[in-house]
Amino acid sequence: MSDDRRHLLGRRGEQIAAEHLRRRGWSILARNVRTREGEIDLIARDRATLVFVEVKTRSVRSGQGSIREDQLPLAGLGARQRARLRRLALAWLRERRGALASANTIRFDAVGVVIDARGAPLQLDHVENAW
Repeated sequence: MSDDRRHLLGRRGEQIAAEHLRRRGWSILARNVRTREGEIDLIARDRATLVFVEVKTRSVRSGQGSIREDQLPLAGLGARQRARLRRLALAWLRERRGALASANTIRFDAVGVVIDARGAPLQLDHVENAW
């Protein structure tokens, strides 16, 4: 898959994840936040909790039937990626010292999105407090 297709796939998954969080009453504070360490997909607020969200997206062929276990996006979220998101969150918090002022706690969530070839969502898995 070309980098452009991967980029578009990731952005579509992030859009679907952000819409899901908004429907739950969350505020999206930032998307695709660049720090020196890399990029944070979504930063949101769930009441008094500041949430750093990692979004993983996979595309499957239309008409495939059920989604196979190896196609589930969150299955590939390993320890290295979790550690990376913690570093990114710390870097973001250092740059925005006041970000924690109104938050009682921070949390790391993961959202897995499976879409079809047209970009329509087929499945969304949201794991709160994923690590």
